[in-house]
Amino acid sequence: MGERPYVLLSCAMSVDGYIDDGAPERLLLSNEEDFDRVDAVRAGCDAILVGAATVRRDDPRLLVRSPERRRERLARGLPPNPVKVTLSATGNLDPASRFFTAGEAEKIVYAASPTVGKLAAVLEGISSVVDAGDPLDLGRVLADLAGRGVRRLMVEGGGSVHTEFLRRDLADELQLVVAPFFVGDPAAPRFVHDGLLPYDSRRRMELAEVRRIGDVVLLRYLLPREHPPS
Repeated sequence: MGERPYVLLSCAMSVDGYIDDGAPERLLLSNEEDFDRVDAVRAGCDAILVGAATVRRDDPRLLVRSPERRRERLARGLPPNPVKVTLSATGNLDPASRFFTAGEAEKIVYAASPTVGKLAAVLEGISSVVDAGDPLDLGRVLADLAGRGVRRLMVEGGGSVHTEFLRRDLADELQLVVAPFFVGDPAAPRFVHDGLLPYDSRRRMELAEVRRIGDVVLLRYLLPREHPPS
């Protein structure tokens, strides 16, 4: 694969690896101090990516919350908020969701080929819609983002998206926050799905930082690529 952005995976999970529970309300796995840290990470990135399921379930805004950080981005010649990016295999996206309506940020939907025409009509004037192949190809997505000047990409989930970036060996860093409680609901979503992933006991991630943030802990791992580009 050619040039691609630096890919940073960001996730908060329970001690037993869940990123939500079965309740209708979103489960908060972090605290205000860590939310501010995540805001700082967002402000340092060119784009933020989530899957369409996260857009539907959590209705995220994906904006930099701090006015000071937005001003700092403007002073560096950047837009106040990173580009918002989502992936859709089915085309099931609501143009009234906060992903599309909140804040002044460029929006890009990478869609599976059969859904591009439908989404382009629904999102006309709201978001760019880019053909990402069938099935949707993350390598193609990253190459297109690199061509748009995205050098640093923050991936905020959900589980299937994190799993696919890891499975394809397309991540450079993992920032994992662990909350001090269990969920224990087998029907709830987990950080990653079962299956073969490149980082196992024979190919360990590099622990770059451990930081206590109130009652949660941040584990920051570097993910060296098995076959770095020549």
